[in-house]
Amino acid sequence: MLKAQNIPVKVQNAKIKEAVIKLQGAGTKLGLEWRMVLVDLRNHGKSAELDGFWPPHNLENAAKDLANLVRSQGWDWPDVVVGHSLGGKVALQFAQSCANGDYGGINGLPKQLWVLDSVPGQLRRENSEGEVEKVLQTLQSLPSTVPSRKWLVDHMLQLGFSNSLSQWIGSNLKTSGKELTWAFDLEGAVQMFQSYGEMDYWPLLENTPKGMEIAIVRAEKSDRWHVDVIKQLHNLSSKRVDETEGKVSVHVLPNSGHWVHVDNAKGLLEILAPKIASLV
Repeated sequence: MLKAQNIPVKVQNAKIKEAVIKLQGAGTKLGLEWRMVLVDLRNHGKSAELDGFWPPHNLENAAKDLANLVRSQGWDWPDVVVGHSLGGKVALQFAQSCANGDYGGINGLPKQLWVLDSVPGQLRRENSEGEVEKVLQTLQSLPSTVPSRKWLVDHMLQLGFSNSLSQWIGSNLKTSGKELTWAFDLEGAVQMFQSYGEMDYWPLLENTPKGMEIAIVRAEKSDRWHVDVIKQLHNLSSKRVDETEGKVSVHVLPNSGHWVHVDNAKGLLEILAPKIASLV
């Protein structure tokens, strides 16, 4: 979540921090600094250690968590919301709930919604063997604790996953006694992915609220995208809109599979930064 204000950017993830510094530099040339909040969704990262995220673990509640966070901190409503994979659909749900007035007294819609390699419609049955599903199935098959990060990375490599993806999965561990365990709630995350597959946001793209741009980033080598989905997105992005409508844009990230922050973080930044800076 980003807001155009004169407040320094503070982000903990190293890869994203590097991207944020570059983004902030682009904004500084225009006399602007951005405040960015990097959010761990429910059942992920530090949020998995907190109480109060009651089931059902679905996209509606994950999006409501974002609204509750904004309210609890007294922040201004975000100008930009960016989500990858599951987070991309959480962002879409967040925008839809905002447009429906589901969050009560909170006013305003995001000006830009970035959906990174996340298909807006329901997940096809024939796509049940995609890379994300294989990762989740593999993690579910592992013991709840592992002896070391190296053991996990080596195991993933032996199963045919790429080195960069295996290293990234290995970064999602935390200390548990003398061993390591997941830094997220795996079963809760699986429930969220089931919700991800069931939800359909094509109606939101077809009727984008006034003043909002929904930007879809498709990873060039991703296994998510069917030809008819790509065509539907092209038609929406090519549609003429008047001042009463929002718009949809589509961008292709070259040399990247689904894990865009691992495969081509620099290219992703080159897509996002100019568009976000244009909001000034």
